[in-house]
Amino acid sequence: MSGFVPLHVHSHYSLLKALPKIPDLVKKAKEQGYEALALTDIDNLYGAIEFYKECKAASIKPILGLDASLEGGKRVLLYAKDIVGYKNLMWLVTETHVHNAQGTPLTREMLAERSAGLIELDPYDTTIALPQTYYLEPKDRRAWEVLRAIENRGPSEEGGVAEEDAAYFFPTATDIAKKYTEAQIARTQEIAKQCTVELQLGTWVFPHFPLPPHSNYNEELRILIEEGIKKRFGSANNAVRERVEYEFKIITDKGYAPYFLVVADLLAYAREHKILTTIRGSVAGSLVTYVTGITNVDPLEYKLPFERFLNPERPSPPDIDMDFADNRREEVIEYVRAKYGSAQVAQIGTFGTMLARGVVRDVARALGYAYGIGDAIAKATPFGSQGFPMTLERALEESPELKKMYENEEEVKEIIDLGRTIEGCARHVGVHAAGVVIAPTPLTDYAPLQLDPKGGKTITQYDMYSIEDAGLLKFDFLGIRNLAILADAVRLVEKTRGVQVDIENVPVDDSKTFEMLARGETEGTFQLNGSGMTRYLKELRPTTIHDINAMVALFRPGPMETIPQYIERKHNPHMIHYLDPRMKEYLDFSYGVLVYQDDVLLTAIKLGGYSWLEADILRKAMGKKIPAVMQAEKEKLIKGFINYGKLSAALAEKLWKLIEPFAAYGFNKAHAASYGRVAYQTAYMKANFPLEYMAAVLTAEAGDVDTISTMVAECKRMGLPVLPPDVQSSFGDFTVVLGASAQKTEKAAALAKGATEDSIRFGLYSIKNFGRGIADAIIAERKRGGTFISLSDFLRRITDQNLNKKSLEALIQSGALDQLGGSGYSDGGRGAMLAHLELLLEYHRSAKDQGNESLFAGLGGTSDLLLPPAPEAPLAERLLWEKELLGLYVSGHPLDRVKDKLRNAHAAGKALTIGQMKQQVRPGTTTVAAGMIESVRVVLTRGGEQMAFIKIADYDGSIEAVIFPKSFAEHKALVVVDNCIALKGRLSNRNGELSLVAEKLKAL
Repeated sequence: MSGFVPLHVHSHYSLLKALPKIPDLVKKAKEQGYEALALTDIDNLYGAIEFYKECKAASIKPILGLDASLEGGKRVLLYAKDIVGYKNLMWLVTETHVHNAQGTPLTREMLAERSAGLIELDPYDTTIALPQTYYLEPKDRRAWEVLRAIENRGPSEEGGVAEEDAAYFFPTATDIAKKYTEAQIARTQEIAKQCTVELQLGTWVFPHFPLPPHSNYNEELRILIEEGIKKRFGSANNAVRERVEYEFKIITDKGYAPYFLVVADLLAYAREHKILTTIRGSVAGSLVTYVTGITNVDPLEYKLPFERFLNPERPSPPDIDMDFADNRREEVIEYVRAKYGSAQVAQIGTFGTMLARGVVRDVARALGYAYGIGDAIAKATPFGSQGFPMTLERALEESPELKKMYENEEEVKEIIDLGRTIEGCARHVGVHAAGVVIAPTPLTDYAPLQLDPKGGKTITQYDMYSIEDAGLLKFDFLGIRNLAILADAVRLVEKTRGVQVDIENVPVDDSKTFEMLARGETEGTFQLNGSGMTRYLKELRPTTIHDINAMVALFRPGPMETIPQYIERKHNPHMIHYLDPRMKEYLDFSYGVLVYQDDVLLTAIKLGGYSWLEADILRKAMGKKIPAVMQAEKEKLIKGFINYGKLSAALAEKLWKLIEPFAAYGFNKAHAASYGRVAYQTAYMKANFPLEYMAAVLTAEAGDVDTISTMVAECKRMGLPVLPPDVQSSFGDFTVVLGASAQKTEKAAALAKGATEDSIRFGLYSIKNFGRGIADAIIAERKRGGTFISLSDFLRRITDQNLNKKSLEALIQSGALDQLGGSGYSDGGRGAMLAHLELLLEYHRSAKDQGNESLFAGLGGTSDLLLPPAPEAPLAERLLWEKELLGLYVSGHPLDRVKDKLRNAHAAGKALTIGQMKQQVRPGTTTVAAGMIESVRVVLTRGGEQMAFIKIADYDGSIEAVIFPKSFAEHKALVVVDNCIALKGRLSNRNGELSLVAEKLKAL
């Protein structure tokens, strides 16, 4: 090896301290003819594996290093000589990051303990050539200064770095020859020669799943399978046995048995602890996972292909994404830590990067420009799409407005040019939404660890891609709110009615469920709600679980165009036909219509002669939507249809046109079956146990005032009264209140408090500006000492410090204290209590400090607190409070003042309720809505004209409306919050959401 070796190099993984991306560093090293290259990011190893792979691909020797903080304000450079040194680097980085999210310096004691396999250098050692790299080219210096200013949250001043310290660009061979002696350069070669780390990437390791003596993973999986066959089928028929053996051989030949055992054990734990689960993705195509309890969908019954999940040609390991009730997901992760050891378990780190719209705001702020300049550039930058983030380069091509700003405004050009250099840099570390890794030995043998800066969880410094390269399989633990809703609904049914619902085995042919869906009563269900989906369900009138699965799969861009054909064929069986008879095998459940991504893959396999590996390549290529790649795949597949499938050229072309929209957007069939099952379960519970189900929905949405409002409106439509919060009877969550006729206990009768019909009581947790701590304190005190006999009794007994001005005001304004403060007042005493809020707080403080011997004691009676007279709170003000704090109106409705006009308009057919409009009117139709304006957002068009987006609501629901400049100019005086109007406009459907395009407005 000859020549200089760069040993002090930083990448963008030094987080706002350096600019270079790793591929650019390696490319630059290659251009300079360097045979080796080190990466020494500051206090982390985030980029180590990416760097290692890039160097290997470029035939450059990778040197894994670290620029570390050392006690006493010093720095030290560390390099791994071998695998022992690499593991010690990971240990040292972990040790400085797992006790403090901000990191702590290394100590000499740590270095002494883990010095094996490491080379240590002083970064200021003058006997060796150690130029520092923080950016690639001299011209990047200004962008680097801006990057540093972004980190420091202050303006960047050009020339703010001393000239002698400014040469932080990647050194060229010419620069090195001029600046350093041969001896200094030779020492870099000596270091490089000692560093011989060879990483074994892509060799999978599995957790040490505990086994009985003298057993192995394959035998244990076999036992689990045979036990599962008995539970699921009683005994194995030929189809079951043949499929199980086929899958078992592939799983065991690839060495994946321990992975399946670990996942099966996790889900068994969840079931034992009544944590509802489901599985997403293609894994439901496996019969082995069905019989071992990993999935709950029989792939034979649903005709789900195993090969979509795992096949002999697939190079990557299986991927089982587990969904848990979101309020209990952490319990399962804690079980994993307890079973395998906390040192072996961590969540996966991820990086937030500086994307186009964000980076221009950052750069503008760092340059000291007014907020509006960066904001205007960001707003002119189009959004990207999932998997295809927007870049500033592409934004200039796609946005004429941005291009015009760039060409005509000097400051915009400066911001965008600097942004293009900084764009894509890692900005911060976060936690992967679902990924967890479980190692057979301490994780520091495979990856460096740190604390999540926000939540304090232990996470890997490697992202999901580097983690997989390191050989650790990612276990995805996802949370779904609807599973929590189902579990809560099942619990409430048992509690209130004594009925145990086996949610995993509810009948899939329940007529009440399908009748409810056919009526379009989908609000609050999983995957089946929303105006667009609801309208299609009403037209479809589903009768089987396969209809539900198909709708879950089809209701997305691309496949959505096929929904009318699916509906038509369901109701007219004579219209069912197949482009080729061989397609009936996998399209019979869908009436001959392509519904799932699997249908595309099976068509390529059955009619085009593709292998599963080729079919998967087709899927990925079409998903990327690169024109040249798409054209190549089209030609290959059509050739296969003609040569292998013996189709005519015309039929092959027709088949391609059917396939094209599905490959990029289609659901895989197993995923649709799993999610369709959960969707059906939510519909089943709503149809059969509406009271308990809607109470569970409301509890799950606590804190989201807008959603609570929508769900309360749905309860009203269903004839389920939602009672306001009340400190005398509310619990934290929404609770089911059985009417007087259904009361079984004195306690239940007390909870009902005059309710003559089944209803739902508002929970204290759902009052805005009211914390859980004080809610729990009220519930606990009521349980201890019984209901409160007066307002003073309440203030004396609730001693929690969180009963303060903000929380007491929320209780009063929401009406939760009406029963205690309302004697003699039509407003529940809200006006008087708010007028004398300070008196109430002083009473509470005195009672808390001195017990009953307070300065108010001895005033006599059960209520020793008499409030001076005060005006009652006007109805309009009470309604405003209720809407703000609860998301619903309790004391009346603002529309009551025009309810006769509304009723007459509805009766005469001049206007529909908003709920009726969403259910009955087709998009594109002109209709009339009447209601109250809840919100107004005025914006400027590119031409500088004003237009508005408003939200209009009636007793039955709400809808967004857009008022374009001409109509807005004509009716501007009417477009005011709280005004009651009639609006004539065209119903529009955008991405499944309905809105109105206003034409005329009129005051009611």
